[in-house]
Amino acid sequence: MCGIVGYFGEEDAIKHVMEGLRRLEYRGYDSAGISYHDAKQKDLLVFKETGRLDNLARLLPPDESRVAIGHTRWATHGRVTKANAHPHVSHDGRFIVVHNGIIENHKALAGTYLEDVPRRSATDTEIIADLLGSFVGDGDVLTALRRVLGLLEGSYALLVMDREHPGTIYAAKRKSPLLVGRKGRETIIASDMTALCAVAAEYTALTDGSIVTIDEEGLSLHDHEGELVRPEFVPVDKAYAETDKGVFDHYMLKEIHEQPAVLRRIIDQYCEDEESRIPKDVAAMFQGIERLHILAAGTSMHAGLVGKVLFEKLARIPTEVHIASEFAHHPPLLAEGSLFLLISQSGETADLRSSLEIIKERGFPSLILTNVKTSTLAREADAYLEIFAGPEIAVASTKAYTAQIAVLAVLAHAVGEGGISLRKEVALAAQAIENHLQDRHIYADLVDRHLKKPQAFYIGRGLDHAVAREAALKLKEISYIHTEGFAAGELKHGTIALIEDQVPVIAIVTEEKTAAHTRSAIAEVESRGADVVVIAMAHVAEEGDHIIIDTINPLLTPLVSVIPAQLIAYHAALARGKDIDKPRNLAKSVTVE
Repeated sequence: MCGIVGYFGEEDAIKHVMEGLRRLEYRGYDSAGISYHDAKQKDLLVFKETGRLDNLARLLPPDESRVAIGHTRWATHGRVTKANAHPHVSHDGRFIVVHNGIIENHKALAGTYLEDVPRRSATDTEIIADLLGSFVGDGDVLTALRRVLGLLEGSYALLVMDREHPGTIYAAKRKSPLLVGRKGRETIIASDMTALCAVAAEYTALTDGSIVTIDEEGLSLHDHEGELVRPEFVPVDKAYAETDKGVFDHYMLKEIHEQPAVLRRIIDQYCEDEESRIPKDVAAMFQGIERLHILAAGTSMHAGLVGKVLFEKLARIPTEVHIASEFAHHPPLLAEGSLFLLISQSGETADLRSSLEIIKERGFPSLILTNVKTSTLAREADAYLEIFAGPEIAVASTKAYTAQIAVLAVLAHAVGEGGISLRKEVALAAQAIENHLQDRHIYADLVDRHLKKPQAFYIGRGLDHAVAREAALKLKEISYIHTEGFAAGELKHGTIALIEDQVPVIAIVTEEKTAAHTRSAIAEVESRGADVVVIAMAHVAEEGDHIIIDTINPLLTPLVSVIPAQLIAYHAALARGKDIDKPRNLAKSVTVE
């Protein structure tokens, strides 16, 4: 689920909601809808359509309104259809709801409370509207809304309108972001700051469990216990809205926030429900191969380390990962039946081009994963897959890394035996990233407290070790802190000699079967004076861990566990006054060996 905008004020609400939704298009979506109060008909009207916002705009009559809510949807529950698009209307026609997030227990709720209510869509959101319609009776809407929210498991940011009170908007959130902005008598609600900038002079970020009511009498905010509280508003910096970076100070931070949309775009491109849309000629390259060789450099090579696990677990294909610059001059002994998968964000990486020449000379098939389908490598390889990350301006790669992993997962799933619902699992990963990005304000203080030395270490096991290597690269390349990423079990085999008082050691713990072993390594470095920061997935987290990320499928954890590392690197560089988007000595595309 992608974008929410609501407006209440003295200007044209339809115009403001549509403009807000257009500002959220970068997040990715496949359908859109709007509901507004029509004063002439004295009713709430609902319009929705699949595809781009222009399709929705063509449906709208030349009305004006003073109150409206809108939504752009990226499908997680149900296909891309008009019926599944938001807003959703309750079975009794009274309540209209737009929702971001995933309601994990929607089927159980339907079976318990809505057994006699026919389903009109395949979405989880419809359950919220129907529960409101069933619970409200002759009672108070806020009471019914609190009861519904108390039953929901998962994440939500939602706006509600009520045909019996058509001049009122209700808003609530948990885990999914929701902001309320205002200027004079105008109020705008949105899931992203970019949708607020054109209207609001100040804003407040809602906390989990809070409920907002907006009507002619103004804005009322109730906390998670139902107590009326006074919201704290802070100014909106209008300058952000006028730059290509949007509301962000740096391209890197903007691109970190774009990662959920990139993941959704990839699944849209390569998955039709659970059916693969990987091109048949690409899938055919994997038939009968005995070994897969992944070649890459830098961040792309770290994505390849994750790809090795994905192909061996999902496709049962023995896989090796090579540093391209080494392979180009020291190729290993290669067996028949090998396929080469080259990963390059730019598609122009010189070391990979040299490696491709050797591969072609020896008659092996080659496939390139790239962000630029018109690049040299895409043209010269036997086939290519686009990663759909969109332009990445910052030199330090963020969204291209997660995009590469996501496409590797899609490809391994497509040529293997499946075994997981990939579309659902990647959707959950995208939601987990969005949830975590709400808490990015914690990182400035964390960096200030823990990254005081000119060196640091990342440790982890399994996929966490692969992420530790990428995390170390991010920190060193933009903050210039000398950082290394190690397998946690290797510490006692030499590296622990470098641990001294207050040296930062950042541990990544997502894997259940090795969590205790990594905890032992943490204890070892702590006993030698290390200043330890723990990044843990919720199901293996312990009291005292510094950063907790949502639990997702074990094979996809790098998509989420890398987010804290990216934010640590960003804030470390920011605190040191470094040029975050253009670190010294580095180029976005390495076109020379």
